[in-house]
Amino acid sequence: MTTITANNQWVAGTVTQAQQKTLLAKWNLLMEGQADRKTLWFLVSLVFQGVFLLPVPAALIYYFDAPVLVLVVTLTLFFANIIAGMGGAGIKTLLWLFASSIIIHLLMITIFIL
Repeated sequence: MTTITANNQWVAGTVTQAQQKTLLAKWNLLMEGQADRKTLWFLVSLVFQGVFLLPVPAALIYYFDAPVLVLVVTLTLFFANIIAGMGGAGIKTLLWLFASSIIIHLLMITIFIL
């Protein structure tokens, strides 16, 4: 019985220079490099959102007459991060949720304050 061997070498860390130029490719390399720190990023995400992003709806609703939808969006993003982290999602999912929640909150702040 013969075994077929392939000469292809699959290395996860090799990226061509054309791929490295885009911001998305750099972001993907950063995320893949943080795979062993998944629990740390989950905890950083929860602490950051709990301290800085969860008070945002209270300020926007009370001082700037924002709709209650701001609270719904904030809680949805917060619990999505909790479920993704505790449910065993990958590092890319955790970091994308964390980054998108920051961007969405900054967007909500700029919309209702300015």
